[in-house]
Amino acid sequence: MTARTIAIIGSGPTGIYTLLHLLDAGLPLSVTLYEKGPRAGIGMPYSPEVSNRSMLANIASIEIPPIVTTYLAWLQAQPDERLTAYGLDPRNLDDRQFTPRLLLGNYFRDQLLSLVDRARSAGHRIDIVEQTEVLDILPGDKGLTVTTADGADGPFDRVIVATGHEFPDDDEATRNYFPSPWSGLIDATIPATRVGIMGTSLSSIDAAMAVVNQHGRFRRHAGELGFDVDPASAGLRIVMMSRSGVLPEADFYCPIPYEPLTIATAPALAACLTTPSPLDAAFDLIRAEIMQADPAFSMKIGLGGLDADSFADAYFSARETADPFKWARANLDEVEHNKAKKITVAWRYALLRMHEQVEEIVPDLSDDDRDRFDHGLKKVFVDNYAAVPSESIRRVLALRDAGILSIMPLGEDYDMTRDGAETVIVHDDRTERFEVFIDARGQKSLSSSDLPFPTLRKVLLEADQQVPDVAQDYSLLGAGAFSGRLCMAAIPYLMHDRPFVQGITACADIAEAIARGMATGRRRRLVS
Repeated sequence: MTARTIAIIGSGPTGIYTLLHLLDAGLPLSVTLYEKGPRAGIGMPYSPEVSNRSMLANIASIEIPPIVTTYLAWLQAQPDERLTAYGLDPRNLDDRQFTPRLLLGNYFRDQLLSLVDRARSAGHRIDIVEQTEVLDILPGDKGLTVTTADGADGPFDRVIVATGHEFPDDDEATRNYFPSPWSGLIDATIPATRVGIMGTSLSSIDAAMAVVNQHGRFRRHAGELGFDVDPASAGLRIVMMSRSGVLPEADFYCPIPYEPLTIATAPALAACLTTPSPLDAAFDLIRAEIMQADPAFSMKIGLGGLDADSFADAYFSARETADPFKWARANLDEVEHNKAKKITVAWRYALLRMHEQVEEIVPDLSDDDRDRFDHGLKKVFVDNYAAVPSESIRRVLALRDAGILSIMPLGEDYDMTRDGAETVIVHDDRTERFEVFIDARGQKSLSSSDLPFPTLRKVLLEADQQVPDVAQDYSLLGAGAFSGRLCMAAIPYLMHDRPFVQGITACADIAEAIARGMATGRRRRLVS
């Protein structure tokens, strides 16, 4: 059988899992992986260019689909001195532990290299091309050609775009303004001044860590985490801000793999699309699932009287009126107790299990229902699945206790402008000025016009595809000679129709769907 020729653009988690599942499909392969950075396999969020040792990955071994080995097994095989250098106790490793992002990046690189060795031993041809940016993808009679600064490669039977997250380049940043935490912040020298951070999520916490690590150190005393500010940095003040001023909650204990849902199942939610009011029908199922799982919580927030538009307000009401740091401290105590006792909070677990099922119907909602979803239920599900490591909350509280960190709710009506070197925020008739400002609102969905490949971009825009139209195997639909030949596995270009498509498990799911499509040749529309 002739080997399938495949180009994978991007060698982070999506690219690695794609290679894994293609090998599992049993096809003879000739694969070329292109990596823009210096070392293949790490992935942008886990690379030293955008992370430091204080930044934690928001996923534990129990949730990471294994490649050659599990993450925990890999950790247990590392030298003690390597683990201690990252702040880990070699005697106290477990599969629910959150570790530094840099360490997780090393795991992915090692797994890729082991996977490639295994594939070559089985007779597959695998080439890794590092420090090489793909400039364009060109269609031809015999397949797709990939062009780089060194020339053209191909033709390939299939090209898989697995470029991962995309943020503004470092050259868009200045000494005073960073359009994302990944735009040169790690290497920048931040003065001990008033620093504004837009956002209150884990990305925002990471941005704060990148700043404070230049001006002091965290220390533990009698089991409590504190922060000692350097004497020369007494003027450092960090303000994190968002519309609501709500901090994320700490990651909570629950059974993994997930237990099945009983009411808001995938078939039941899909059936809602045939009703006159699909979003309202879906919320009826969501509400019933939560009420069955946790009657006490349901009664507390008056869930029986809520609808798809009022649920989010009721869900966030207590947090938005509480002091965010007092809420965070109480929530931290709760989740740590529950982890120690293996107690599952039923309503949290119900929401966590439902979000991926709900996502499946979002692309088929009407524009009006989609707008209602984005302003209501979406915020609840994101808040639930984006819970952060407990250690991140401890750090936030330590910075608050040290007098460094505060949180500013902006409300729905605010203005952000640049005034020379300063960033100016105006809200509620107040004017706030920041000498340094970091926009840490996270990955935004991207459109076809954002694609870095000019020929592909032109074809999609001429086909009036503002976002790529993909099949269940993520191959393009209605894209001329690219159709069925190019798979769009880059998460930012999928987020428009899949609002929760984030994280390593999503990378693995996308990769499995691509490999299954190549093995079976079946292509059905996924989103449009």
